Amino acid sequence: MKAADLFVKCLEEEGVEYVFGVPGEENLDLIESMRTSSIQLVVTRHEQHAAFMAATYGRLTGRAGVCLSTLGPGATNLMTGVAYAQLGGMPLLAITGQKALRDNRQGKFQLIDIVDTFRPVTKWNMSLADSGVIPRSIRHAFKTAEAERPGAVHIELPEDIAGETIEPSVPQRRLTLRRPNADERALDRAAEMIRNARQPVIVYSAGANRKRVTTQLSALCEATGLYAIGTQMGKGVIADDHPQSLFAMGIHKHDYVHTAIDEADLVLTVGYDVVEYPPSVWNGEKDKDIVHIDFVPADPDEYYSPAHEVIGDISNTLKALSQRLHDVRFDDPRMTRLHDYVAEKLHVSESEYSFPPKPQRIVEQVRGVMGREDIISLDNGIYKIWFARMYPAYANNTVLLDNALASMGAGLAAAMAAKMVHPQQRVMAICGDGGFMMNSQDMETAVRLGLDLVILLIRDDGYGFIRWKQAGDDFPDFGMDFGNPDFVAYAEAYGAKGLRHTADNNLSEVLEQAYQLGGVVLVDCVIDYSANTELDVEHHVPADVLNG
Repeated sequence: MKAADLFVKCLEEEGVEYVFGVPGEENLDLIESMRTSSIQLVVTRHEQHAAFMAATYGRLTGRAGVCLSTLGPGATNLMTGVAYAQLGGMPLLAITGQKALRDNRQGKFQLIDIVDTFRPVTKWNMSLADSGVIPRSIRHAFKTAEAERPGAVHIELPEDIAGETIEPSVPQRRLTLRRPNADERALDRAAEMIRNARQPVIVYSAGANRKRVTTQLSALCEATGLYAIGTQMGKGVIADDHPQSLFAMGIHKHDYVHTAIDEADLVLTVGYDVVEYPPSVWNGEKDKDIVHIDFVPADPDEYYSPAHEVIGDISNTLKALSQRLHDVRFDDPRMTRLHDYVAEKLHVSESEYSFPPKPQRIVEQVRGVMGREDIISLDNGIYKIWFARMYPAYANNTVLLDNALASMGAGLAAAMAAKMVHPQQRVMAICGDGGFMMNSQDMETAVRLGLDLVILLIRDDGYGFIRWKQAGDDFPDFGMDFGNPDFVAYAEAYGAKGLRHTADNNLSEVLEQAYQLGGVVLVDCVIDYSANTELDVEHHVPADVLNG
């Protein structure tokens, strides 16, 4: 058999459905082996986009998404998406081609040491110099990528290894491993700390964005009266209309929800990683007692030094704590008043309509056309802060955003992968004009795949997030403007449909029309960012609200 055939059989054993990528001549044996396999090759228009799609597939399924590139520039194009998966805790396998090891007639043409290049942004990576290790290498790659904390792995497959004839072999079996439960004494101590606290509060994050965790965390909050706050990447773990929800942290200044942490003497973090939300924002005085609840131990940080850690399967930990705290209630009227005040501040839109719409109005209009289980995917821009702060989420992994690498250009890719994983749900990519144009060519891929997908293109004809920071630092407005195409015509040039929000229609009506049209539909929406000044100030809940 051919080594590439064995490689693909190993991918099939791992349950791989899709390989996202851009092929090259060094991949041709592997491509041919995939042609007759059960795996669908999704050819994208840029390697970065392929890696973003694979990472999101991993994020939503828990199984490593797979992306593919050739050597040299193809591999370096892939690297941003690999880093996106690694920092964001998304399981991903990157496969890159390479020149022949034994008979390289092209010298140093396109030759880069990709294994060393990828080392800082992967959990594990290797070059296959021996076809005999293919089964164990692929099993190790998937096991490592999917182990807590999930992340990226990389295998380089040289063209002579891929094409060589080998003795028939079989893949190593994929096994489903159960995560260990937390130590009983660690659970006892955590329960005791909660029982003895005056006012604990829960902060949940990306590592908790899973269905079983949602079930058990909601049950713990209901049983004990504890309130819970999400980071941006944790949105949806607790439904925002749950009575114990204190919504999400939206900005890196003191915001309304941070008042709950000010009130707390004990913070329980669930699935928290410092990469996605700096602890200096909510523990600036380094005075909070912290209980770290996660699959893995905490990474030490100046502002994040837990007093206790409970390491093991998170959902089982939360269930065990509920059992230990069955007779404990934290019914502080101050927290109830805080909940009601923050709910009104964050989720009641401005009553006056204006055109172009302000961010708050856009958030409200999007929420009106999306169901509880529908998915929005946010690229990176200042609008992401508004959605993270104000968009009510009701189910886990229904708000896809990245606050780890926070790369521009990922919003469309994440939405496409989400639609492939959840074809029955409405999916909307929400992109700024800057981020969208970094990978907009993959609208063609979305059309070719026959996806039903709405792209809300938020347009300010410049790099709005950086302009906001520039103004906040008292720099003159400089270097932030660019030109744009006619986005409606641009979408139509790719075979998609284009609509435009104008002063004559409500955005929600245009978005609903887009979904009724079906297929890939882009909605061009200019935005008024004058409300960004609200994000420049700290927001504290008045004392009379807390005191009644």
